[in-house]
Amino acid sequence: MRIPFVGPGAEPSAGSVTGSGRRTRRTRSTALAVVTVLSLAPIAACGGSGGSSGNGKTLEMWTFKQSHVAGLRNAAAAFKKQTGITVKITAYGPDDAYTTKVQAAAKTHDLPDVLEVHSDGEDLALGSTGIAKDISQDVDSSWNGLYQKGVQASGTVTPEMYKESLPADSKDHGVKKGQRFSVPFTSGTFGIVMGNKKVLAAAGITKPPATYEEWLADLKATTAKNPTTGGVSLGLKVKATGMTWTMQPLAFSLLGKDKYHALFGQNASEDFSSADGQKVLSEYAKLQPYWMPGTQILDIDTADQAFAQGKSAWDIGGTFTLAFLQQNGMNPDDVMAFGIPGPAGGAVPKPALGPLALTGLTVTSTSSHSANAEKWMKFLSQPSIASKFAKDATEVPATELGADAAQVMGPTLADMTRTFVGTPENTYDPSDSSFRPPGYDQDSMSEILADLTPLHQKSVAATGKAMAKLNNSFWKLAK
Repeated sequence: MRIPFVGPGAEPSAGSVTGSGRRTRRTRSTALAVVTVLSLAPIAACGGSGGSSGNGKTLEMWTFKQSHVAGLRNAAAAFKKQTGITVKITAYGPDDAYTTKVQAAAKTHDLPDVLEVHSDGEDLALGSTGIAKDISQDVDSSWNGLYQKGVQASGTVTPEMYKESLPADSKDHGVKKGQRFSVPFTSGTFGIVMGNKKVLAAAGITKPPATYEEWLADLKATTAKNPTTGGVSLGLKVKATGMTWTMQPLAFSLLGKDKYHALFGQNASEDFSSADGQKVLSEYAKLQPYWMPGTQILDIDTADQAFAQGKSAWDIGGTFTLAFLQQNGMNPDDVMAFGIPGPAGGAVPKPALGPLALTGLTVTSTSSHSANAEKWMKFLSQPSIASKFAKDATEVPATELGADAAQVMGPTLADMTRTFVGTPENTYDPSDSSFRPPGYDQDSMSEILADLTPLHQKSVAATGKAMAKLNNSFWKLAK
């Protein structure tokens, strides 16, 4: 499964994400998408979406999310009833297959009118090569205002993104400030802990833990009840999940925003080798006894499947994980969900998790019916339509649903989205990469962290020293 890292690239194709800075959030699938379209820019001048009806009364849309198909088709039926326009929905998956399909269609000038894309990465890459249409002049305040405030800028080339696009080897090279290549469709966050209510109840656990210490005690209780299936699963074969979904939110709540940012700075008295850094790593290492056996060799999908199959009592993922669990036979009502809790003595004992745009909608530059394509995209952003989609897909829509959100999404997904509620001071924002060095690589940092846990090969001190050394190398390269 894909991990949406906070920056380019984004949402996991079936149920999970990671986040850090924009430059390093690019995932393998997004990078593939970018690379494969680099030579395809000339298609923009060819015109005509080969799959669309010539009279504009039929549109084609492709998605990489099978779980979205039913909801999209239901929305398409309502759209046809209102406008007379048919929208054909087709899913291609997994991500690599979707990438290949888009690549082939771009070469033959047979792209659909609308693509669902990974937000703030894949969309910009497609825009930089001329495959995605710039819709900045079409998305007015009345349309954009339908979305949650935290994702309203998604798909737009911000000054920071533009700066990162300037190097010739940037996957977004060629974009211009202010251009917009998508609007948000689904949103969510990661750092969400899920527990099997029935298994937890058997261990005497009936409510979410209020603190990190309480969660560790709960983990101890479930593993004592069943050492084989009482632990927590996480797709740690993708090592960045440990760093971005677990350690970073924990570090934020333990230290507070400024000291958390300082871990990635240039001051040796505040980095991962410092007392603060050692404190964070020591707390994170307390999870070591409770990992599900073998979780270090599981990818994100298989870790989530293990939880759905009862092979673990707990799972770490994101809001997007719930739909995947449901697809694998787990009733969402059987899931207890909460954000990774803060330590009792931490700077932010009650942290919130900032939402991200996970997937977006892009108009292809070859569409002969872009006005109708945009009409369809705006239709999907209407609260009544987004609410129905949320129910059909067990997803958090990017549309602001207001007070009706809990009723619309069901209790478990609503519990997850309550983690969004916070202030700027107590909200962990995975999309903020301003404090990290240019060229920061979360994957190489995550490799080091994995040696601490789950691999249990290095001490806290050695891990902190190695992470600080690597982080300093990024700063030196940036000078």
